[in-house]
Amino acid sequence: MNAPLALTHKFVDSVPDMLEEDVLYVSIRFRTVIHKCCCGCGNQVVTPLSPSDWKLTFDGRSISLCPSIGNWKFPCQSHYWIKCNKVEWVRFTEEIDTEESLQTQAAPELVSSEGPSKPKADVGQRLLQSMQRAWLKIREKLTKN
Repeated sequence: MNAPLALTHKFVDSVPDMLEEDVLYVSIRFRTVIHKCCCGCGNQVVTPLSPSDWKLTFDGRSISLCPSIGNWKFPCQSHYWIKCNKVEWVRFTEEIDTEESLQTQAAPELVSSEGPSKPKADVGQRLLQSMQRAWLKIREKLTKN
């Protein structure tokens, strides 16, 4: 997997038609950060910024997003954090069967040199997938106008 370890960022008024690899496009106007999936699959990742979605931190030099990026609807199912323009891959240390085991047993460990893992879809992941689909529909409507 040719996953980038470092990203750059660009503040834009609107998202360009062609996204560059390893670039985070930040639109304050549309409260959105968009980038190509860091695993290299080429899928477009949309992270809406709001109190209930992702939060952006800009320290004057780099971008961090919270929470992590979980691309469960993509074939790659990549999962990573973006911290200070760097990609940190997340891998679950064990399979997650129930929400209870998520809270009591499974602890993700950050891995910077390996690709993403493929955890089982739990309730939180299905909710995230649903939210991402909704935001993609909203983005499509915004770009048509």
